Amino acid sequence: QVQLVESGGGSVQTGGSLRLSCAASRYIYSSASRYCVGWFRQATGMEREGVSSIYINGSTTYADSVKGRFTISRDNAGNTVYLQMNNLKPEDTAMYYCAAGPSMACRRTINGAVNAADFGTWGQGTQVTVSS
Repeated sequence: QVQLVESGGGSVQTGGSLRLSCAASRYIYSSASRYCVGWFRQATGMEREGVSSIYINGSTTYADSVKGRFTISRDNAGNTVYLQMNNLKPEDTAMYYCAAGPSMACRRTINGAVNAADFGTWGQGTQVTVSS
């Protein structure tokens, strides 16, 4: 099993930027059950929603709400996945989680958003707070 650890959260003002990291205890893609890595967020009292995903072949998806502002990427070693968040808005305030899932997790999107139910390995989350 692989462990995922998120970092990089914090408090910023509207329009600011943050880069989140999702570090895996070993090569993320060592199992077909983890060919898709996604970022999710959950605001207080809300359901967890998909933000972005990156497949083993490098293809990416973005939820409509973050398209053009967020960028997902990974390091060459395949151990860390990043989420660059620019032009942050108060509605981006949430706990952000990274997760890994099988190939179909990256294909089953609704309006660009991946589905939390398709992912089996989760990190503990990192808080992002955007003030106006």
